[in-house]
Parts: sequence; C-alpha cells; structure tokens
Amino acid sequence: MLPPPSTPPPTPAFAPTPDPLTPARDLTHAHFEAGDQVVVLKGVAGKELWGDAMRVVAPSWHTPTDEDGWRLRDATGGAQTYITANPRYLVHLSRRCPDCLIYLRAMEDHLLPRHAGADALVDCGWYTTTALGQLVHIADVRSGR
Repeated sequence: MLPPPSTPPPTPAFAPTPDPLTPARDLTHAHFEAGDQVVVLKGVAGKELWGDAMRVVAPSWHTPTDEDGWRLRDATGGAQTYITANPRYLVHLSRRCPDCLIYLRAMEDHLLPRHAGADALVDCGWYTTTALGQLVHIADVRSGR
C-alpha cells in the first residue's frame, strides 16, 4: 500500500512592501551577544509578524555592508544552517530589550495595516542570501554596499 500523498507547505504570497525602518535602524554590534536568540522579520502571517528564528553564534564581518555583523545559526537546519547578518536586521527573542521592542512595534504599525485580511503567509521580499552565506537587505543591495 502506498503512503498517502503529502501536502506541500503553503506557498507564501510575495508582496514587495517598502521597508523604511530597517535600513535606518541604528544598532551597534555590541547590542547582540553570542547565545542570543533572535528573529529576522520577513513578513506577515495572519495578524502577526513572522520571520526566521536564529541563534547568534559569533562576531563576523558583514562584507555587503562593510560593518561588524554576526554569524547566525538556524536551529531548524535547512540548505544553509549558518549565515552572517548585520545587527540592524535582528530582533531579540531571548530578552525584552527596549530597542528591539520599539522596532518590533514600529514594524507592526507599518506592516499589519497594509496586509490586514491576508490569511496567507506574506513574504515582503526584503532579504536575500548571497553565495557567501550573507543575509543582505534589499536596501543594502541597491545602495551598492
């Protein structure tokens, strides 16, 4: 007897939405520490923000932005378990720091009304991963950094 057909995961809706907040976010490299649990916000799911949860592993140079970055580990694995990201892309999950809470609230205020009523997972299309394993925001790619 054949196993029942598996249903593929839902395909996220792609909604190119401007992100005026992340490129202007000013965080120092010292804001995060090795071991911190973080999320990279990527869009909206129902009435909530969603993103990729990761753990900060070690300091790393973020070549696309020429700034100090962090090496991150995706606990769920996947095609790319480790990536490098700029601190301004990250939001604390493991602690409630004022900077991250203010940024999170601003992102909610900006995104949730734009996607009200969307029940699907909405990927705002802000990030890409380079061949070198670096997470890059579209604003950084466009500015030639």
